[in-house]
Amino acid sequence: MIRYLVVIISVLLFYMEPIFGLFSPIELNDQLYTLVPRFLIIYLIFVSIYYNRKRAMLYGLLFGLLYDVFFIDIIGLYSFIYPLMCLVASFIVKFIHQHLIVATLLSLVLVAVVETLLFFFYTAIGIKFMTFTTFYQHNLIPTMIANLIFILMFGWAFKYILLYRFNQKALLLQK
Repeated sequence: MIRYLVVIISVLLFYMEPIFGLFSPIELNDQLYTLVPRFLIIYLIFVSIYYNRKRAMLYGLLFGLLYDVFFIDIIGLYSFIYPLMCLVASFIVKFIHQHLIVATLLSLVLVAVVETLLFFFYTAIGIKFMTFTTFYQHNLIPTMIANLIFILMFGWAFKYILLYRFNQKALLLQK
C-alpha cells in the first residue's frame, strides 16, 4: 500500500483543487478576490524535493495533461509548467538545505511563478483582460495566502510521508 501512497495523494489533490475552487471568488468590502488552489503542484514540488525528481516530473506531466484536457482545453500549458516547476525545485534544492521552511518558501515562490506565467499567457492570447496590478492584488496575493495555509496544514505531513516512502525503498534495496 505504501508503494502507491504518492500516487494516491496526487490523485486526491487533483480532485480536491476544483472542489476548493468552488469557494472562489470571495467578496470582501465590495471587492472580489480570487483564490486559486494549487495543491497538486505544491505536492509535486515536495515530491521533487524529498522523494524523486524524475517521478515528480512524470507525475507533473501526467497530471498537467489531465488538467489541460479536463479544465482548460489548451493542451500543453499545464503539462509543460508542472514538470518545469518540479525540475526548477529539484535544481534549487541541490544548492540549499532540504528543510521544511525552505521547501515551503520555495513552493510559494514557484506557485507565484506558475500564476504569473499563466496570467501572462492568458493575457497574451486574450483570455484575461486585467492589468498586472489588478492581478497582483485580487488574484496573486489571495492565492498565495490560501496556498500558504494549505502548506502550513499539510507540508509537514507531505515531507514525512515522502521521507518514509524513500526510507522504505532504501531499506528494501539493502535487503
